[in-house]
Amino acid sequence: MSFVQVIDCTTHRVEELNRLMDDWASLTQGKRTATHSIVGRDLDDPAHVVEIVEFPSYEEAMRNSKLPETDRIYEEMVALCDAPPRFTNLDVFRDDQLNTSTARRYFEVLGGEPRALDALDDLVTPDYRAHDPANTVDPLDLAGFKDEATMYMSAFAPTFVIESQIAEGDLVTTRWTLTGTHSGEFQGLEPSGRRITLTGHTTHRFREGKIAESYWNWDNYGLLEQLGLIAV
Repeated sequence: MSFVQVIDCTTHRVEELNRLMDDWASLTQGKRTATHSIVGRDLDDPAHVVEIVEFPSYEEAMRNSKLPETDRIYEEMVALCDAPPRFTNLDVFRDDQLNTSTARRYFEVLGGEPRALDALDDLVTPDYRAHDPANTVDPLDLAGFKDEATMYMSAFAPTFVIESQIAEGDLVTTRWTLTGTHSGEFQGLEPSGRRITLTGHTTHRFREGKIAESYWNWDNYGLLEQLGLIAV
């Protein structure tokens, strides 16, 4: 698991502190072992600033602290603070990415039975929109997306394998592989029994814990090729 360092400081020179963080990022480029840094200001006390820095491990954090650039920046940070900064070292034993879990559940629903598609209602907002260059109508609302999903699910009984996920802010991008069998009618083509394998990625935009928009990018050409509808 990762290691997190929380730095509390009190300063009335917040803008200078912010510029100092920019200097640290520039000076340690290619050297630092920190993977994520958040600096926040206390809404109840504007002079209270908290920096949260994430590292792959405690050992990597110690390597980072021994950089001469880190030592110099720390001395300048102390000079900007009204009192010495306070450090809290956290060994992370649980890290729940709630939006990524919801995105995974979304694909589980799409890899199930069409009659279970109403489970999407708990995962998406009422004004959900799905964007997909392969669709004749873009974007689709929730009802339209369910109709489109029903067509694909009935034709191929797909299974999604999540290859990787990246979360940033209110966005989650999921890279996936889909496998299935052409066992139902698809756009006028009778079932052929052909196995299909497709790859793609979907970016979800979240709002208040639910999916508000989906942006699909997948190998539509590859699907048509595997079904024999276009020449290799």
